[in-house]
Amino acid sequence: MNQTEIKERLEAMGVTPSKKLGQNFLVDENVARWIVDQLQVEAGDTVVEVGPGTGALTEHVVELADKVILVEFDARLAEGLKKRFEGNDRVVVHHCDGARFDVRSLFKDQPVKLLGNLPYSAGGAIMRNFMKRPSPVCRAVLMLQKEFIDRIVAEPRTKAYGVLSLRMQSEWNSKPVKTIPPQAFFPRPLIDSTVMVCEPRADDLPVYDARLFDELIRRGFSQRRKQLRKQMPESASWEEAAAAVGCAETVRAEELSLTQWVDLTRIYDDHPLKDQAQEGSELFDVVDEQDQVLRQETREVVHRDGLMHRAVHMFVFNKRKELFLQKRSRLKDKHPGVWDSSAAGHLNAGEAYEATAIRELEEELGIVTDEVQAFARIAACAHTGWEHVRLYLARHDGALRYPCSEVESGLWMSIEGVREWARARPEDFASGFLECWSVFDSKLNGIEDA
Repeated sequence: MNQTEIKERLEAMGVTPSKKLGQNFLVDENVARWIVDQLQVEAGDTVVEVGPGTGALTEHVVELADKVILVEFDARLAEGLKKRFEGNDRVVVHHCDGARFDVRSLFKDQPVKLLGNLPYSAGGAIMRNFMKRPSPVCRAVLMLQKEFIDRIVAEPRTKAYGVLSLRMQSEWNSKPVKTIPPQAFFPRPLIDSTVMVCEPRADDLPVYDARLFDELIRRGFSQRRKQLRKQMPESASWEEAAAAVGCAETVRAEELSLTQWVDLTRIYDDHPLKDQAQEGSELFDVVDEQDQVLRQETREVVHRDGLMHRAVHMFVFNKRKELFLQKRSRLKDKHPGVWDSSAAGHLNAGEAYEATAIRELEEELGIVTDEVQAFARIAACAHTGWEHVRLYLARHDGALRYPCSEVESGLWMSIEGVREWARARPEDFASGFLECWSVFDSKLNGIEDA
């Protein structure tokens, strides 16, 4: 669409561009087509476009993606998009604030690619909603004001470097690819815009507690001209920490690189399991098909030889009846980097099932409780990794704290959300979880049907 067509469309919908909402509509069709090309849409992709406005970018996407989800804050524009794409079952329009859109609904639709000419007033909040850990997005092409993009890619010891820089750089590789002048928009903004391409960062950093990392950088940059030592918690010696990351004791927040901030996070992380996901020398009971103990062997031997042993899985629900799912650390020897039960673990030699469930809840999630409900027994099979499994249920509504060596991240998901996700993309989950979920869901359906 050119500028005349877009103005006519806005007039027909009764829309006057709002400065408060940061509405600057892209009117250069060649630029729109070029931006969509950067998204590299392939068959099977879901494209989520935030702030589609009149559909200048959308019209170049709808013929490429299997599914297009449009998230538009302006009710009149959302209604116009619904009418425009009425009859196209691949397009779904949400009248919703992009900063509040429920991203959890997208995990079942992966691979997800994010597109947006984001409003200057809310671009940061929208990006954080869609791109903070854990995110279903595998590629993003976003256009924002140049100054904002400059902050994302800023280097240490510069004025632009700060919390936004570190948050984005710790999770994403971001590359500015084109500057768009004001005349490409209606109405014309006062400043240039920049198109940025983002892809998930490779696993080139050591595992670290993302929650603690965010806390430390916010502390450090809260008063960026003060020495960092005055902003850090007392859980570690600042003198020793500074020496370990190779900086002066008088350093300021803006002088530390991303790698140094990650190293600092690991130093201030006092979780006893932060460094090691499991030990190959742990001793397990080897059991038979009836779950009777035969002998003891190390974890390494049990897993290597596929011997039957014992394990527990816990499903933790909150007051909204949402299930907590954990994403396993890449350091795990089995099923690294996939989604799993709220907590799970092996029985040590001579340990009881329920005692293990209670121990694992505390070790993996920081939940201290002795109130767990036995729900099901699952016989050892290939899908459980030759583990005899006891499934327990628990309730928790407070904060969770998990060791970065065990758990990369987590999210609360509705039962229907888990059901749809597991059905659509079983490859996203550990096979042991799928076995437990199948048993749980079957029993739940039986209760609901009764």
